[in-house]
Amino acid sequence: MFSGIISALGVVKNITYDDIYSFDIEIKKVNLEDFENLQNAIKIGCSIACSGVCLTLTKKKNETLTFDVSKETLKKTNLSNWKIGDVVNLERALRVGDEIGGHFVTGHVDTILEVQEIIEEEGSRILFIKLTDEISPYIASKGSVTIEGISLTVNDVKDNYFNVNIVPFTWDNTNLKNVKVKDTLNVEIDLLSRYLINYQKQKAN
Repeated sequence: MFSGIISALGVVKNITYDDIYSFDIEIKKVNLEDFENLQNAIKIGCSIACSGVCLTLTKKKNETLTFDVSKETLKKTNLSNWKIGDVVNLERALRVGDEIGGHFVTGHVDTILEVQEIIEEEGSRILFIKLTDEISPYIASKGSVTIEGISLTVNDVKDNYFNVNIVPFTWDNTNLKNVKVKDTLNVEIDLLSRYLINYQKQKAN
């Protein structure tokens, strides 16, 4: 379980395929103390959200972390588009007693959605994200959504898109600053929204 508050940024250093895909990610920029002491804080087998995707750490060498990725994960996320040099948002799994700064995030990406437009307004950026029929029922104005592992609040929802406001700190300290129109982003719907919609479906049946 995560909270959608990015702890550090990493850079994809190597991608290999030997029955399963493996990604080497080197930590480049630390936002929170969680990642400062890697030798003590991060253990082999622990869960780390990589741009919103919960992955298991399989190897660690200095500040380079290695993760194995299944074909199913590649199908559901934008990891299949990752290239060497791409920037990745990183967050450690929550521990008992940690502050929940964002909202409860599982790291199980529901889909990838396309960026339709990016505009700057009073120092912030507004991302317009294309909606699909599959995800549309779960996105509500002022509700929560996770994009690239970042806990965000939905501003407006229209028939074919929704938008989110990215404040300067989040823009500068996550991989969103590298996002362009037509890029696809990892999206996880809010747990409360998921359970509510599923309950309504069951009640209707």
